[in-house]
Amino acid sequence: MTQDELKQAVAQAAADYVAQTAPAGSIIGVGTGSTANFFIDALAAIKDKYLGAVASSEATRKRLEGHGIAVFDLNEVTDIPVYVDGADEIDGGLNMIKGGGGALTREKIVAAVAGEFVCICDESKRVEVMGKFPLPVEVIPMARAHVTRELAKIGGRPELREGFVTDNGNLILDVHGLAITDPKGLEAAINQITGVVTNGLFAVRPANLLLLGTAAGVRSIR
Repeated sequence: MTQDELKQAVAQAAADYVAQTAPAGSIIGVGTGSTANFFIDALAAIKDKYLGAVASSEATRKRLEGHGIAVFDLNEVTDIPVYVDGADEIDGGLNMIKGGGGALTREKIVAAVAGEFVCICDESKRVEVMGKFPLPVEVIPMARAHVTRELAKIGGRPELREGFVTDNGNLILDVHGLAITDPKGLEAAINQITGVVTNGLFAVRPANLLLLGTAAGVRSIR
């Protein structure tokens, strides 16, 4: 199977899971990225069962609306039974690196509200130790140089994501060279750097369920 076929398979599995577990009339959290886009396409087939969705980015909002799915501001929503999103890397503890698409802050906020986080990805994203994929860190623009120096102190090699501004009007530093053996500790430490909005480690709030696309089919891992 091609990578796109694996993504489509896990996206459909996620839509099936949502249909089985999310109550009718509820609002679904939807992530950002290529695998999440396949999920949106699959969600369209069952959209009449749900009130709508909360989007983690403007790109996701546009794709949802393109399918006729109502999009709610998170401030209007008190309960999201399930949030479905991809990952750039995921380890055995279901800790993730996210933010390759630059939507990490909004993704983290929606995940914090959701009762369950379902991660969908193909087997190339499963790793023993995270860090080969550079860790995205969203920063306030005036703090870019300061945060760069502080990230270097913990052993990272931060690089500005050139020509990119987040939906929140901020910058992304992609941190190379980390071997992330303590995801929760590193997530907390980076978030304490003044000027950091948040970082792409999802370890304090990891996934509850991984739907992993493999050549042998979709695996469910908790």
